[in-house]
Amino acid sequence: MSQAEKTDTTKELENAVKDILNEIPQEREREIISRRFGLYDRKETLEQIGEMLGITRERVRQLEKAILTKLRIMVDEGKIASATAIEKTIITNLSEMGRAARIQDLAKHLLGRDSKPTENAHVAFMSELAPSITTVNENDDFYQSAAISTVGDEKSIKSQVTDIVKFIKEHGKPVTGEEMHEKMKYEHPLNITALASLSKKLAVLKGNWGLIKWPTVNPKNIRDKIFVILEEQGKPMHFSSIARAIKESDFKRKNVTTQAIHNELIKDPRFVLIGRGIYALDSWGYSQGTVADIIADVLKKAGEPLHRDEIVKRVLKNRQVKETTILLNLQSKPQFKRAAKATYVLAEEA
Repeated sequence: MSQAEKTDTTKELENAVKDILNEIPQEREREIISRRFGLYDRKETLEQIGEMLGITRERVRQLEKAILTKLRIMVDEGKIASATAIEKTIITNLSEMGRAARIQDLAKHLLGRDSKPTENAHVAFMSELAPSITTVNENDDFYQSAAISTVGDEKSIKSQVTDIVKFIKEHGKPVTGEEMHEKMKYEHPLNITALASLSKKLAVLKGNWGLIKWPTVNPKNIRDKIFVILEEQGKPMHFSSIARAIKESDFKRKNVTTQAIHNELIKDPRFVLIGRGIYALDSWGYSQGTVADIIADVLKKAGEPLHRDEIVKRVLKNRQVKETTILLNLQSKPQFKRAAKATYVLAEEA
């Protein structure tokens, strides 16, 4: 979208809102709609508006409902040209986004930039009045959202999102839109991920969807971010490289120091020091301990004397250290005894 198109869409949205408000004859009614939707300032509650206007909360609710009903009829009958035009623009953008989106994401896509709170309110307001758009009200489980009406009414959309959340929960680990598409009946993976984005119970990281409480898709602290980076790389990394990867990541908060990364690596048992500043995940089969501990474990598992070359080979699977370090431990530590030429066994088994 060009800069000119962005400006045109912004003005198109502003003009549509103004034209609709101008169709409300009474100043009090215009105030109610403007304040309830936060069209020019923050959104206000029924109580706040009632107190300001000197009427009851219930009266504000009744007036709001009556005004919106009249406005919807006018927009549906095509009596407000600017509203009809912006409805088509919104539907085009929703189609590109998978036919459903959070209002904030929709506004950003529509304007081609980060949107302001009042611009989000304008998009929500126009979506509320458009006959071809279904809106989803925000609550503890859902973001304020909009969808093309062919996706369903609000109840149906919430039901579809709930089914996606249930599928991911039962799947038990992060899943891509393509993987969900193979198991669920939707036209395209984008339709599924669009609906998934409406849920406050889900999070996504690098195309992988999961429950918001899963660190792999919603890392909240440094340790979780380290875990995600290592798991993503699939190989041991130096702590400075981990710090650099976090700074270059898509994480919301990624301004961390190299020292902070090193401190967290030391504290968490999931991370195993396998070399000079190099860490791996314990789930990869690495175990905690010194080089001597690893040698002892190798010999214990073998249950028989091993040639030093074989010991070195097996230790290097768990530690990125120099061969000379392993040989020095073999020769100097009392728990290892030479059973034959260049062959060693645990002293307790000799």
